[in-house]
Amino acid sequence: MIKTHASLLMAAVLAMPTLAMSDTLELPADATVDVQVIDVLTLSAQEPERNDLLIHPVADGDASHALPEYCVLIGNARLDGERIRLTTQSLTCIETDGSASEIYSGEISAAAYDSDGNFGLAACQDGNCRLTPEQTFQLRLASELAIEQQDNPAARINEQRRQADGEGVANPIPAEAPDPDDD
Repeated sequence: MIKTHASLLMAAVLAMPTLAMSDTLELPADATVDVQVIDVLTLSAQEPERNDLLIHPVADGDASHALPEYCVLIGNARLDGERIRLTTQSLTCIETDGSASEIYSGEISAAAYDSDGNFGLAACQDGNCRLTPEQTFQLRLASELAIEQQDNPAARINEQRRQADGEGVANPIPAEAPDPDDD
C-alpha cells in the first residue's frame, strides 16, 4: 500500500510541467508548449518566408508543459503548400518570484504542429497564409531543453539597494538636509 502511494506521488511529480526558478530551465524532448505570434504573420507566393519571428508562450491551452510567463522565442516561418512551417531556434525567459528574478537564454529546437498532428499549421486560404496574435498553436520540442540560469546584474544591484542601514553601495542613507519646500 505504501509503495502504491509513493509510486503515485512520484508519477505526479514527474508529470508536472517543468517550471524555472531553479538553476536550469528544463523540458523533455517531445514536450509541447502553447504559443502565439506577437505580430501578425502573413505569407504568400510573393513573400514565402519570414525570419526572426517573435513568439510568446500562453498558458490557457492543453499543452504538456509550460514556459515561464515572461518568455520570447525567435523562430522562422515558411510557406509549404497550404501550410505554414514554423520552427524556433532561441528563447529568453525571465521567471519571477516576488522580488527575485531569474534569466534563462539559449537555444531551443521546436516546430509547430497542427491539431491534426501534422508538421506545420493549416492557416492558408486562397494562397494567403496568416497567423494572428489571437491564434494559439503548439510547439513540439525536437530535443530536450536544458538552459542554465544566466547572470542577472539587476538582481545584484537591487540586493545592494535593499541592504539595511544604508550599507548598500547604491543606496546610502540620505544626508540630513533642509527640505527645499520649507520656507
